[in-house]
Amino acid sequence: QDVDTVGRAFACTVQRKPPMTIAIDKNLVHRAVRRDPDATATLLEQVRPGLVRYCRARLGRVGGGYATADDVAQEVCLALLSALPKYRDQGRPFTAFVYGIAAHKVADAQRSAFRDAVVAPVENVVEQPDAAPGPEQQAVSTDLARRLSGLLERLTETQREIVLLRVAVGLSAEE
Repeated sequence: QDVDTVGRAFACTVQRKPPMTIAIDKNLVHRAVRRDPDATATLLEQVRPGLVRYCRARLGRVGGGYATADDVAQEVCLALLSALPKYRDQGRPFTAFVYGIAAHKVADAQRSAFRDAVVAPVENVVEQPDAAPGPEQQAVSTDLARRLSGLLERLTETQREIVLLRVAVGLSAEE
């Protein structure tokens, strides 16, 4: 039943774009704590979009997408369902309770990603020259960047913006 409730809330959040912040109704929370399925689904529907944004902001794009962050947000929803019957209003916003759970789940995901990072054993390392610039090249690059920055400061704001968009961003002259 809990998984079905999370699924219904997820389906609702995918269909329409929610506002950035939502005030959670205390009556809704109270009904959800008493295991009212409709109240629980509505509550999850309201908190999930913010959880997804929070997890994406904390975890970023892993592997080029937000799959891990979205998975963690889903884990937060499941943990919230488990913790909801034990929730007691202590004068703090309900969202503090929700984001406390989210912070722990994000930290767990970060620890897990760190543990799962693949490190090649020393005997499997292929000997090849280091392609990274050496200290001399780094010094030359730093000096060049300092001089270019000084030259950019001499331009007007519009000229500087055009140069940055053309050279740094790579836009065409027409763009």
